[in-house]
Amino acid sequence: MRDPRLQKLAQNLVQYSVNIQPGENVLIDMIGGEKELTKCLIEEVAKRGGRPFVEYSDRSILRTMLIHASEEQLRLWAELDLERMKNMQAYIGVRSGDNANDLSDVPDDKMKLYDRIYRNPVHMEQRVKKTKWVVLRYPNPSMAQLAKMSTEAFEDFYFDVCNLDYSRMEKAMDPLQALMNRTDRVRIVSPGTDLRFSIKDIGSKKCCGHRNIPDGEVFSAPVRDSVNGTIAYNSPSEYSGTSFQNVTLTFENGRIVKAESNDSARLNEILDSDEGARYVGEFAIGFNPYILHPMNDILFDEKIAGSLHFTPGQAYEETDNGNRSSIHWDLVLIQRPEYGGGEIYFDDVLIRKDGLFVLSELEGLNPDRLK
Repeated sequence: MRDPRLQKLAQNLVQYSVNIQPGENVLIDMIGGEKELTKCLIEEVAKRGGRPFVEYSDRSILRTMLIHASEEQLRLWAELDLERMKNMQAYIGVRSGDNANDLSDVPDDKMKLYDRIYRNPVHMEQRVKKTKWVVLRYPNPSMAQLAKMSTEAFEDFYFDVCNLDYSRMEKAMDPLQALMNRTDRVRIVSPGTDLRFSIKDIGSKKCCGHRNIPDGEVFSAPVRDSVNGTIAYNSPSEYSGTSFQNVTLTFENGRIVKAESNDSARLNEILDSDEGARYVGEFAIGFNPYILHPMNDILFDEKIAGSLHFTPGQAYEETDNGNRSSIHWDLVLIQRPEYGGGEIYFDDVLIRKDGLFVLSELEGLNPDRLK
């Protein structure tokens, strides 16, 4: 018997997240995803009059492909998939798999080629900018282990998070978006962190279930050369198959001049991918009430209640500060008391302390108001 939570998730994705209209082509991209969810998505797209197309793959197969792929092969692969993506009006990507570190031993030069030749043109330029899209994980024992939960408890958590009433959250975001749109100076203070930058005239974007599931953030970007100070992230982060902890970045006039972590050499290799990798393309505030602790999965971690992320690399088109890079690395700082606390100031006014919004117009984004 089909889990009714799956059907609800598929309905939310098709009807709310990407809002499929009659005649639209939809690429359902399943990487190790649940087959029953795939069937639900196909059915829901068809009910709306859309045309579903399915890609079904596996992260371990991607690893083998990348290890053995030539540059010429990557270019042809990108050309073929880019042409397909150009024919899609919507994209639903579901990510799963038994091992989050399957790509960790792919040679660095191959990962850089893949990012530059395939991922950037197919996904960052075409899919992100020119389709309606949503991406999400699907629960499995590996994710439950990362979250330090039983498989059954993690599934319950997952459906609570993913089937949240995002339309209600969307309305509660309006005051924060308006405030960010009129803010110039931002200051972030936490243990090991004192960071200042401007977001003047950059604008902001609400994330309320139309791009990521789970969701719950409003993002902007710093004026490219305005960032000064140090930020000490307290959430682990996975990038290109490597797990990083205790990442600390120091900025001078926008540029990362010092970078340290449990693997500082690898960290600096990534930040040396291109000139834009040492500048920041996104600043975001997270507030999903059901996500409280990091599980080394950025789709969840960047939405943690009482968190923010400050992202080296490519800027989004909606909040473009001009930074261009082959990377976009969301690194998370949690400011709730059990993680050391912290404050966010906009134009010298305290807006959030120890993970809770203190301005009356923003209190609708606190956990007790969103659940």
